Formats: sequence, structure tokens, C-alpha cells
Amino acid sequence: MKEQDPQKTILLVDDAPANIQVANSILKDTYKIRIATNGAKALELANAIPSPDLILLDVMMPEMDGYEVCSRLKMEAQTRDIPVIFLTGQTEIEDETRGFKVGAVDYIHKPFSPAIVMARVQTHLMLRSIQEQLAHQLHTIQKELETARQIQLSILPTQIPKIEGLEMAARYVPMTSVAGDFYDFIVVDEKRLGILVADVSGHGMPAALIASMLKIALAAQVTNAADPAQVLSGLNKALCGKFEHHYVTAAYLFVDMTRKTLTYAGAGHPPMLLWSTSSAAVHDIEENGLFLGKFPWATYSSLELPFKAGDWCLLYTDGIPETVNNAGIEFGNDRFREFLTMAQCTSADQLADCLLSELTRWATRGSDEELDDDITMVALRCH
Repeated sequence: MKEQDPQKTILLVDDAPANIQVANSILKDTYKIRIATNGAKALELANAIPSPDLILLDVMMPEMDGYEVCSRLKMEAQTRDIPVIFLTGQTEIEDETRGFKVGAVDYIHKPFSPAIVMARVQTHLMLRSIQEQLAHQLHTIQKELETARQIQLSILPTQIPKIEGLEMAARYVPMTSVAGDFYDFIVVDEKRLGILVADVSGHGMPAALIASMLKIALAAQVTNAADPAQVLSGLNKALCGKFEHHYVTAAYLFVDMTRKTLTYAGAGHPPMLLWSTSSAAVHDIEENGLFLGKFPWATYSSLELPFKAGDWCLLYTDGIPETVNNAGIEFGNDRFREFLTMAQCTSADQLADCLLSELTRWATRGSDEELDDDITMVALRCH
């Protein structure tokens, strides 16, 4: 048998005994009634435990009127969410407007109509119950999202691998608690490693779950680490058939500091950027096949490039060029590359931090404000 809901408590506040008697006679058989005849007593009873579920508050009272009582209730954490219905004999629009401004949810006009009193009370108790349910559900969702965020962060690298002659920095800035961006490393030895940067279409939990699949899929490609085309082909086969409404763009780079080379392959991903401290030009390295997860027959190719002392390299997701400002203008590829040529950075960490600062400045967002998209980058510098 379903347990009945506990009887609701209503605080009735009026300095006129006749009004109290009428309202009490309407409500007493359905609700628990607390009675106060002045503002000070009303505040005392409103703070009593358990708190009332709704307050019927007379507007015109001596010493402390209903407007002041309501204002004080809304200032306190314990009472601010209790719905207040004003009881009044006044019908002027200005009076009602003032009541709503101080936090009332409704008015009941005197003389009381039993049907109206009961209907208004029932309606606002029901609305408060729905609000409490929604607040509880939101709290549950937020806890689950925080758990998901911690799990997702746990699949990202805890530290940057140390490779002889190579300096690296990575930044991961999710748009929301969980994100569809992902990056990881395959360390072959002290001079060689593979780097994957990926971006799942969409946002939120579905994208984050697919991003977590990449962790497992990449681990299975360790034997192919030196062959970016094979790595992407393996990832594509592992992801195909696992989801319907999403896809994954990815870039995989193999760094060989023994040979001083970079070998690169992409899957529908923004181009890798390569530039040198001795040159003002930023080169787009684009060797793209189809994005991952949709076409089992897709093939990929790779490109080998020299990586000399003083060279810089950047892998990133499209959240960087697609960051928009208040006018709706994207940061864009040209501005992005101009920043890289102008930035006088002496380390990969400094470059990553300066780029994030520039994006924040462009978007005119505070450090605690959400971005338009997830942002991930891995910056490399050859000593």
C-alpha cells in the first residue's frame, strides 16, 4: 500500500480575528494550520521546524505590514522558498505589483470565497511540490555529472610523457562537466611516442561515453604506434557499429626524436600546425581521411615531415578557431595562425597558456563561464 503524503502545514497571518476564523474554517479539515496575528509572530512561526509549506499573509497589519514580512522571509535561506499568498481587500494594480516585487506568488481578495481560497492554496502547494521534485532531480543529475566528470578525467593522461629532445604541453578545457574531446599518448620508448587528439560530435554524456571508448581502442593500437594510418584504421574499425548519431574526428602523430621526424594522419580533423622560430609562416599539415565510426571500409594515409630544433607543432580540436565573441564572430583560422606567429613563447606550456588566455579575451568570458565548445590542444617544441 502506498504511504500517504504527510499533511501540509499552512501559516495563516492576519490581525483580524474574523478573517482568521473564516480562513481557518475553510482549510482546517485539509491542512494543519498555524496562526499568527502580527508580523513578528509570523516570522517566528515561519522559522519553526518543520517549516510551513505555504503562508497566507495579510497585507495591512500594524507595526510590520505584509510587504515587510514577505521581504524578510525572502531574505532568509530557511524561508525564501516558502510560497506566500497575500490576503488583501485592496484591488489596485499598484498594490498587487508591489506584492509580486517583494516575492508573493498570488493574491486572495477579501471577503474570502471558500472555493477560491481552496483552489489557490492547492495550486501553489502543488507547484511547490513540483519545484521540490525538480530541484531533487537536478541535484541528482549534478551529482551524476560530477561522478562522470571525475571518471572522464581519470581516463586522460595524468602527466605528460618525457621524451628526450622534445618539450610538450597539453590542455583540456571541457565546455560542460563532461566533454567529447579526448587526447592520449602511446609511449614507445624514451625517444618515440604517438599522440592522439580526437573530438566526438555533439556534447554532454553521449559524447563523453564515446570519448571513453577511444581510450580502450587506442590501447589496442600499441603495436601500430609508429604507423598513424594503421592506428586510425584500427580505431575506425573498433568504433564502427557502436553508435548511430555521432562520429569522431581525430589526428594521430608519431614523433621520432631519433630520426627527428613527425609522421601524421588525420580523420576529418582540423589540420596540424607546424612552424619554426626562424620563420613567420605557419604551415597547415592536412592528411585527412574520413571521420571515424561511420565507414568500416575507410582507409587512411600518413605523411612524414622533418622536425628540427626550434620547430613547433600543435594538435588541437575545432573549439579553438570556432570560439566566438559577443558579436558572433569566430576566432577563426587566420587570427589563430597570426597569434602563433606573433606569440613570443619560450616553452610549450607558455604557448598553451597564452593561447587559452587569448581565447578567453576574444570571447570576453570570465574564467568560470562556459565556452562555446570543448577545447583540447597538445603543443610540441623541438629542442
